Amino acid sequence: MRVERLILGALDTNCFLAGDDADGPLVIIDPAGDADELLAAIAFRAVVAVVLTHGHFDHLGAVREVLAATGAPLMVHEDDAAAITTPEGAGGAIFGFAYSAPSADRTLAEGSEITAGTLTLQVLHTPGHTPGSMCLLGGGHLFAGDTLFSGSVGRTDFPGGDPEEMRRSIARLAALPDETRVHCGHGPDTSIGRERRVNPFFPRA
Repeated sequence: MRVERLILGALDTNCFLAGDDADGPLVIIDPAGDADELLAAIAFRAVVAVVLTHGHFDHLGAVREVLAATGAPLMVHEDDAAAITTPEGAGGAIFGFAYSAPSADRTLAEGSEITAGTLTLQVLHTPGHTPGSMCLLGGGHLFAGDTLFSGSVGRTDFPGGDPEEMRRSIARLAALPDETRVHCGHGPDTSIGRERRVNPFFPRA
């Protein structure tokens, strides 16, 4: 798998371009903002899906421009599908951000798969940060959105957050192989093995 990271938008959100090689079709994960920069990075590659790991405004700021430029379908977990369509639902209105997205072309659920060439990403439903937070797993890589960060986890004090759901989601991710590379919604990459050693939110034996 080839993964490219762009840091976009007002909150320095990680947007990932995932494909099976340098020239093949792409999945765009969390088009957070700065549409011109994101579209320049795509160049002339085919985009087969635009995926939101959850419905918060800081992960979808460039979604309308990207959809218009690529014609790709928009995908989000079914439990966050309604939230993305209004600034209030996406959580940005209270902070002065009027970002929203159109209705998803495809809603996802636990076990859904997204393919780009030979790459397959599987949906893991990991609620806690939002009801529809999800991770994408494939090829030894985990795109974690705001579920898991390097040394921490996503906040659960926003509307729709749930600390107990987050605890269960993190316990599930902790069962993945140590070598799984984790691409977080904000901040640096990490690995499941590293988080097992340093993350205070990971379950302890």
